[in-house]
Amino acid sequence: MYPRKSSAKFVVMCLIITTYSYAEIIGNNDIISNSPLPIVLWHGMGDSCCNPISIGGVQKFLEENIPNVYVHSLEIGKNELIDFENSYLMNVNEQVSMACEKIAADPALKSGYNAIGFSQGGQFLRAVAQRCPSPPIKNLITFGAQHQGVYGFPRCPGESKTLCDYVRRLLNEGAYISWIQNHLVQAEYWHDPLHEAEYRAKSVFLAEINNENVKNETYKTNLKKLENFVMVLFTEDEMVDPKESEWFGFYKPGQAKETVKLQDTPLYQEDWLGLKEMDNNKKLHFLKLVGDHLQIDLKWFKSEIIDKFLIPK
Repeated sequence: MYPRKSSAKFVVMCLIITTYSYAEIIGNNDIISNSPLPIVLWHGMGDSCCNPISIGGVQKFLEENIPNVYVHSLEIGKNELIDFENSYLMNVNEQVSMACEKIAADPALKSGYNAIGFSQGGQFLRAVAQRCPSPPIKNLITFGAQHQGVYGFPRCPGESKTLCDYVRRLLNEGAYISWIQNHLVQAEYWHDPLHEAEYRAKSVFLAEINNENVKNETYKTNLKKLENFVMVLFTEDEMVDPKESEWFGFYKPGQAKETVKLQDTPLYQEDWLGLKEMDNNKKLHFLKLVGDHLQIDLKWFKSEIIDKFLIPK
């Protein structure tokens, strides 16, 4: 986390929200009676669950503004280093399965929880909602998530320039080559609008959770169980290409210049995931934040996310 002053704003560069256990405070992970709904977090590419120099300040901000909240920050692997590596190199479907197991094994989450995903952690948590409805996610909040994938990799966050460059080379070599598609995380949400048929045929993650081939009615049923699905788009995003993916928009098929919004896509019009029905029922929330990828104004975070979706009414 790298806080800085900008005009009157305190801007946070978010890559991950870290957390620590409340077990020592309340014992056995039981939530005291007046506690708010627990929160599950999933970090983005190039980070780990608990990096103290990342966005631990945001985690503290949650604690300060939501008294007695319990937070579970997902660690995908046995330690933080493996978690970091897995954000690039572990099959996403395996990651989602691991996340589901960790969530189900946490007794503090047994009655349900709110979920917040940052960058690729956003679409991964959506997959959790669609595949693992128990315990249930009440409110799903995604910051800069690539719900329709990406077609470009202009820069990447994290502390390993070498690893970022390696990812770029592999994507340029061929995102839909089987061994790359099955082992490189970013390839699994690579969406080539110039080759839509190949994308749908060979995408092992994104096309599947977006119901672009087989229409999995269970995915649709489970996603509609959300009370709210909040999608935050960063207006000056220079990492997600196109940034409209953060609201389920994307490039029109056959070219990579003109974008189309969610409401004009078959995914919405034919309601493959129930998003149209959720929209009609006021469950979808399309929010904007001025700034680059994962730059979050804490005052905005407090008023628009914490107060509206995370604090019990």
